[in-house]
Amino acid sequence: MTTLNRPRIQGSGILVTGGAGFIGSHLVDHLLQEGAREVVVIDNLFTGDEENLEAALKTGRAVLYRDDAELNTSLEYIFTKHQIDLVFNCATKALNYSFLNPANAFSTNVNVVLNLLELQRRGSFKALCHFSTSEVYGSAVYEPMDEAHPKNPTTTYAAGKAAADHAVESYVKMFDLDAYIVRPFNNYGPRQNYKGYLAGIIPITAWRILNGITPELHGEGLQSRDFIYVHDTVDAVIKLHGVMPKGESVNISTDNQISIRDLLQQICAEMDYRGEIVRKPERKSDVLCHNASNEKIQGMIEYSLTPFDRGLRETLAWYQQTIKRTV
Repeated sequence: MTTLNRPRIQGSGILVTGGAGFIGSHLVDHLLQEGAREVVVIDNLFTGDEENLEAALKTGRAVLYRDDAELNTSLEYIFTKHQIDLVFNCATKALNYSFLNPANAFSTNVNVVLNLLELQRRGSFKALCHFSTSEVYGSAVYEPMDEAHPKNPTTTYAAGKAAADHAVESYVKMFDLDAYIVRPFNNYGPRQNYKGYLAGIIPITAWRILNGITPELHGEGLQSRDFIYVHDTVDAVIKLHGVMPKGESVNISTDNQISIRDLLQQICAEMDYRGEIVRKPERKSDVLCHNASNEKIQGMIEYSLTPFDRGLRETLAWYQQTIKRTV
C-alpha cells in the first residue's frame, strides 16, 4: 500500500502537455480509460497531430488547446478554465530538431517544466509526472544502465532534458513538491511521426519503403537501442502513478537492445522489401549504446512487456494502413 497523498487518476482533472504527440496521445487514451474526469491537452502540433486524439475527443471528456506550454500565460489560462489535479509533462521537440535549432530544442525542454513547477509551487495542481528520456545518459558507461548512471547528454535536446530533470529534483527538495520523473527508453508504435527529417528510424524506414524510396543506414549501424512498445510505456506510467516516490526517477525499458543495422533488416523482412539500403555518413553525437536496467521498476509494479517482433509487426501494419503514398 502506498502512503502517498496523491490524487488518483480516476475522477481527477488532468493536464497532458504534448498530449497530441506520439506517447502523449496514447497516455490521454489510457487516462480516459482509467476514469479521469477530464483530460486537458495543450499541444502546439509541432510534431503532434489532432488526428491522434480523434477517439479521445469523441468521449466528451477531453479537450485540446492548440497552444504552447512554453508560454506561461497559455498554461495559466488553462488553469483558470479547468480544475487540474495532475499534470503529465510530455511536451518536447524531436531529438533531430536539435541539429536544426539547438538552442530552441534545449530551451523548450527547460521552459515547459519550469512553467509547470512554478504553477505547482503556487498550488495550482497537486502532482507532476515529468517525462525524461534515456538520451540524458548518453552512451553507456556501464551496462545495464540504472537510474544512478551518470548523465552525459550528447545533444542539446538531451542536455535540455537533463536540465529539466535537475529542475524537478531541485524543486522537490526546495519546496517539497509532489513531482517525479519517468524515463522511457526508445519508444516505437502506432502514431509515431513518420514525416520528414524529425521522424524516427522505424517510421521513416516504413515510409520510404511504402513510397518506393530506398531505406538509409547511417554509419555502420552498430549503434544499439532499447526499443519499448508505446503501450507498455503508458501502461507502466499509469501503474507508477500510485507508487512512485516524489523526487525520484525510474527507467522504463525492456532489458534488451538491437542494433540499427539489425533493426533495418528486420523492418525490410517484415515489409517484404528486398532492395538495397543506402549507406550514409554516421550522425554526429549519435549515442552508441542503450541498454537499461529495469530492476527498479520491476520492484514497484507488475511490469508487462510486448515482445519486439510482435510490437514491430503491429506497428508496421499501422503504418501500412495510415501512410499515403506520395510518389
